[in-house]
Amino acid sequence: MKSTLIKNATVVNEGKSEKLDVLIEGSLIKQISEKIDKYPLNTTIIDAKNKILIPGVIDDQVHFREPGLTHKATIATESKAAVAGGITSFIEMPNTVPQATTQKLLEDKFKIAAKESFANYSFMFGGTNDNLEELLKTDAKNVAAIKLFLGSSTGNMLVDNEEVLEKIFSSTNLLIAVHCEDETTIKNNLDKQKSIYGEDIPIKLHPVIRSVDACYISSSKAIKLAKRTGARLHVFHLSTAKETNLFTNKIPLEEKQITAEVCVHHLWFDDRDYDNKGTLIKWNPAVKSENDKNGLWEALLDDRIDVIATDHAPHTLEEKKQVYTKAPSGGPLVQHGLVAMMEAVKEGKISIEKMVEKMCHNPAKLFKISKRGFIKVGYNADIVIVDTNAPQIVSKENILYKCGWSPFEGTTFGSSITHTFINGSLIYDNGVFNKSIKGQRLKFER
Repeated sequence: MKSTLIKNATVVNEGKSEKLDVLIEGSLIKQISEKIDKYPLNTTIIDAKNKILIPGVIDDQVHFREPGLTHKATIATESKAAVAGGITSFIEMPNTVPQATTQKLLEDKFKIAAKESFANYSFMFGGTNDNLEELLKTDAKNVAAIKLFLGSSTGNMLVDNEEVLEKIFSSTNLLIAVHCEDETTIKNNLDKQKSIYGEDIPIKLHPVIRSVDACYISSSKAIKLAKRTGARLHVFHLSTAKETNLFTNKIPLEEKQITAEVCVHHLWFDDRDYDNKGTLIKWNPAVKSENDKNGLWEALLDDRIDVIATDHAPHTLEEKKQVYTKAPSGGPLVQHGLVAMMEAVKEGKISIEKMVEKMCHNPAKLFKISKRGFIKVGYNADIVIVDTNAPQIVSKENILYKCGWSPFEGTTFGSSITHTFINGSLIYDNGVFNKSIKGQRLKFER
C-alpha cells in the first residue's frame, strides 16, 4: 500500500490553522499529528514548510460540455484544469447535448467520467416540464441533485409550468438546485434595448437586461414554493445584494432547507469591468454593480450565503467575440477559482478558514457527500498544498482550458497550487500531471 507523509504544513481545517503532519495510506488519511515519526517503509515525504494544506475544493456547479459540445470543452480537459486549480471534486450540470433528462442519458455521462475524469465527479439530473416520472427515479445515494432552470435555459430545459414545478417540489426529497432569472422580465428588457441598438447592444447593458428585478422575482418565487412544499432548495449563483435578504444565518447549515451559492466572478468583477473585459465577462446571471458585489461579500461572510463555486462554463473565443445578442454567456474558471479567492484572503476580505469552509466543508455538508471536504482520519485523502509566496501571471501559455482563454488573463495571483491529491494519489505536482489517475464517483449519505 502506497503512503505519503506531508510534513510541516499549516493545515487549515474546521476553523483552525495549525502546523501539523498528515500521513496518507492508500486512499485515506491515516494520521494527523503535530509530529509523525513512525510511518511505513518507502513512504514518500513532502516537506510543506511555509505552505498551506487544505481539503480539496468541491465545486458544486460546473459545465464541462460533454457530451455534444466538445469543441468547447471535455470532461478530461476541464477536470485536468480543475485539479491544477485545487478542485478535487465537481458536480456537473445537465444541459449538455443530449441533455441529461433521462436516467440512461445521466448514466452515460457517469460512464464518460469514469474513463476520463481526473477529479471526483457527480452530475445533476435535469428537470423539464414533462419528465417528472424519470426525475423521481433518481437515486439519492448516487446522484448529486436535481437541476431546474427557472430562467436562462438551453434546449427545452426551462421549467415554466407552475403545476409541474409544484409537483417536482412536492414529490422529491432530493436537493433541488435552481437557476433563478425571470424570463418575462428579461424578454421585456431585451426587446426595449433591441429597439434602440438592434443586435449590437452595448455589453454594459447586460445587467440592465438581466436585471436585479429579474433575479429577485424568480428567486423569491422559488423560495416561497420551497417553504410551502418543504422542498430542499439550493439557489445557484446569487448576483444581487437584494436577493441575499431572502436567506438566513440564524440556523446551522445542517438544519437549513434553503441554501445559497455565490460564484467567484460575482465576487471579483462588477459592472465597471465591462469596458475592459467586454463579453468575456458576460454571464447569466449578469455581473452587476459594485454595491451588489459588496452585498454578496457581506452575505458570504455573515453566512447567509453558504457556498462559493465557479459555474465554470467555457465557450470558444470566436463565440464570445460575437455581438451581444449572439455571444453566449459563461466563462472558464476552475483553474483559477481557488487562487482568486486566495487573493481575497491576502487582501483581508475573507479569512483562510472561512474560505475553506465555503469552498470545501460546506459543499460536502450541503450535498451530504460521503467522507470528503475535510482533513480527517478515515476520510478520502483529497487534499491540496498551496504556496502563498509563489506568484503567477495568467497567460495563454499556462491556461489549461480547452477553450484557451480566461477572464483572468493578465492577472497576477500571489499564490499557486503546488500539489493536488485525489483519493490519496498525487495527481498534480508543480505543473506535472499523473495521467494514470482517475477520480471516483461521489457517494452521498442520504
